Amino acid sequence: MRILVLNGSPAGEDSLTLFTVRYWEKHFPEHEWQVLHVGQRIRAMEKDFTPCREALEAAELIVFCYPVYTFLVPAQLHRFLELIREYGVDLRGKFATQLSTSKHFYDVTAHRFIRENCDDLGLRSIRGLSADMEDLLQERGRREALDFFKFVCESIAEGWTEPPALPPLPETAGVLPTVPEQAAPSPETPRAVIVTDLPEPEEDTPRETHLRRMIARLIRQFPGESAVVNLRKFPFAGGCLGCFHCAADGTCVYKDGFDAYLRDRIQTADALVYAFMVRDHSMGYRFKLYDDRQFCNGHRTVTMGKPVAYLVAGDLARETNLQTLIEARAQVGGNFLAGVATDERNPDAEIDRLAGTLAYAVREHLQLPKNFYGVGGLKIFRDLIWQMQGLMRADHRFYKAHGFYRDFPQKHRGRMLAMYAVGWMNNSPKLRKKVGGRMTEGMTLPYRKVLEKD
Repeated sequence: MRILVLNGSPAGEDSLTLFTVRYWEKHFPEHEWQVLHVGQRIRAMEKDFTPCREALEAAELIVFCYPVYTFLVPAQLHRFLELIREYGVDLRGKFATQLSTSKHFYDVTAHRFIRENCDDLGLRSIRGLSADMEDLLQERGRREALDFFKFVCESIAEGWTEPPALPPLPETAGVLPTVPEQAAPSPETPRAVIVTDLPEPEEDTPRETHLRRMIARLIRQFPGESAVVNLRKFPFAGGCLGCFHCAADGTCVYKDGFDAYLRDRIQTADALVYAFMVRDHSMGYRFKLYDDRQFCNGHRTVTMGKPVAYLVAGDLARETNLQTLIEARAQVGGNFLAGVATDERNPDAEIDRLAGTLAYAVREHLQLPKNFYGVGGLKIFRDLIWQMQGLMRADHRFYKAHGFYRDFPQKHRGRMLAMYAVGWMNNSPKLRKKVGGRMTEGMTLPYRKVLEKD
């Protein structure tokens, strides 16, 4: 079988993820293996895509191989998917699977993203392998890697593939509602930055024109100052290299000035708004590039406490993975999600509501408790930074200063002893009968004291 591996890591042959592929190659020499270093050579591929086209067309199985970067695949692999579409490469009927390594921070959204794009390209998807970065160093991890590839081979032989990740588009897809004009309120103090990636107006598609109108309406409705930052106009030198050069002092190895641009022009705002068209089941390649390059902040949630909002042109209602990603970005970042306005239903009312909510959140410093997306995501990072504090010193200092270690390592000895006592009483039928409903009374007592006090 001819297997093409699309290595999305900017580390190229030194990619930790690729070592699993090399392990497969060693144990399954009967197959023909080829690796394209997409993450390392994307600029060259943009100039000449012919060798990539030939490799894609010759492959029987395509393996997307990548480290998880900020909820999704690295921006370089995202761009490669765009190039496949731009050059019209026909991949229909070929098999595809994926291999990722991470600390399991939103690997699910990365895998779903690849699945949805495979569906679009007509590829026949086989469930992927989401491995821990260190799994290959353990006997169990090596066994699981081999078992997975055997499963892939059996799936191809039997024709076992995943069903489409998304339902078919409705007949009304692409119909754009109007965005009415409205007089602007008098500006006040809040400052919002709207981050977008629109082309020059004369190059707009109808949907991009519509997004431009949505941005204009939000600017009119937001009671304060607004500035638009267009990612297309920033001269990115490249995607994140994962080199950890920024771990020491937050300075990126690239000299394009993005770290200062991010901190001075975007993160100084009182509120952040992201305005984009749905592209390839995501916010698009440039937003992914922007997200990845924010690693110059390490794992520090430097904008926490600032509300965020989204203006979306496209069929967001059917993009459940993208909806998860939008909420997760806010939750992990410690940002109140003021709203998501789309052009699918009644954009004028949604934008007006979003503008009001955003201004209120800024004025009242609104911050609500995190849900599972935020709590779970931050605990993964907390464990990681605790172990890597010697390298990620700025992250460690930030986590200590903001109380991220408050319940870690777990030291609630008094509570643990109390639970042992309660468990012992609960295991005694005589005591359980005697205590009766007073267990609930005891559990609710602290909460009643809060009500009485506040």
